[in-house]
Amino acid sequence: MNDKIIELETKFSFQEDTLQQLNEAIIRQQRLIEGLALEVKGLKEQLEDAVEKTEASFDGNTEQEKPPHY
Repeated sequence: MNDKIIELETKFSFQEDTLQQLNEAIIRQQRLIEGLALEVKGLKEQLEDAVEKTEASFDGNTEQEKPPHY
């Protein structure tokens, strides 16, 4: 009986350690996801700014000019 209790305590200890490691991995992944989300947001804003500048450079002319060989 005593051996069984020791075995269960040992398994429980390993499970606790594994759960702690998994928790730390999830925390690292969440931080990484949040950082990537901020980067995506910044890139999206840069792209929107670039599109606005490109559209403004056409001076409101939405019709593209034909190449010279036409």
